[in-house]
Amino acid sequence: MLFQKIIFYNHFMLTLKQHFLLDPSVIFLNHGSFGAAPRPVFEAYQNWQLRLERQPVLFLGRELDGLLKKSRQALGEYLNTDSNDLVYIPNATHGVNIIAHSLQLKPGDEILTTDHEYGACDYTWNFICDKVGANYIHQPIPLPVSSEEEIVQQFWRGVTSRTKVIYLSHITSPTALRMPVEQICKRAKEAGILTVIDAAHSPGQIPVDLQALDADIVFGNCHKWMLNAKGSAFLYVKQKLQYLIDPLIVSWGYHPTPETTTGSRFIDILQWTGTKDPTAALTVPTAIQFLRDNHWDDVRKECHDLLRRGIEQICDLVNMPPLYPLDSDLYSQMGIAPLPLSNLAALKNRLYDEYKIEVPLIQWQDQQFVRISVQGYNSEEDIDALAKALQVLLPQVAA
Repeated sequence: MLFQKIIFYNHFMLTLKQHFLLDPSVIFLNHGSFGAAPRPVFEAYQNWQLRLERQPVLFLGRELDGLLKKSRQALGEYLNTDSNDLVYIPNATHGVNIIAHSLQLKPGDEILTTDHEYGACDYTWNFICDKVGANYIHQPIPLPVSSEEEIVQQFWRGVTSRTKVIYLSHITSPTALRMPVEQICKRAKEAGILTVIDAAHSPGQIPVDLQALDADIVFGNCHKWMLNAKGSAFLYVKQKLQYLIDPLIVSWGYHPTPETTTGSRFIDILQWTGTKDPTAALTVPTAIQFLRDNHWDDVRKECHDLLRRGIEQICDLVNMPPLYPLDSDLYSQMGIAPLPLSNLAALKNRLYDEYKIEVPLIQWQDQQFVRISVQGYNSEEDIDALAKALQVLLPQVAA
């Protein structure tokens, strides 16, 4: 029975792999960094670009707002929210900059986060806090973790009377840990604390229901696990809070005419920021349809099962325990396996140069990990190749 399942899985993933444009000579276990668009999505993206270039004035000047509205409607349905509470942005880092610059923080105010956050977004909050005298607080969440309840309790110890904003990654970048943001947002709402969620890795990797999540502000990428073209992301803000948002770049939407307004100040000030290529945002409905056509709930489960097998294999190899329970929902298609202290730069170079394996190696606190992304184009052979390469290389690069 197990053998039959493996055969089915490999055939299933081989079929999906044929849709992707990735270099077949590379074992690509790093979908989490920038994503990878399948051929049907990329072709739709190029078709939009061709339409733009054929008549740019018509496209950008008269058609674009309607096309973006239609695309936002598809995204709103996918994320279970009103499309008027969404606006397209280039990437999640852009989103955190809009929010950090918009909030009127005062000296002594605290923004509470964890020590698992993405560096570029940390820099954004540090920049703003240094300017206004606010404090950006990293609450430690040590690894290993055992449960969502443990994470919530550890995190909430950092809340004080000065906490104005809670900022959390839905799925963290360095540790691939799925944070229990639903529980934390609920407690924050009861305490009157604004919640800002970085969902860079969430849409497509896990089901995202913005109504159920009930965060005040969410930004996330469409070009990673949703498989869309690069440069597509969204910003969601609850309607009652949209008055807080300022444009990061001031352009025509700051004073729209009756003919040019979308009817939403939130969308007007953020949607048009000058001439740019908006076609990645218009390709989002195609990416959503690709996920549906290929039964992505099943793909996610198969990827998760393969990732679990890979983490177990590496943990056995290095004789170290996993950093979260492998039968839990604390990870999905992206996860970390511990490594013994090594020269990570040398290990990464040799994995690629000698084995053609693209995978990130992470230094976090005093621990080292390999962060494995398993997408629909990956196979058991990819995981086995990584484990065999580590078996050879780790003794040679020991710190």
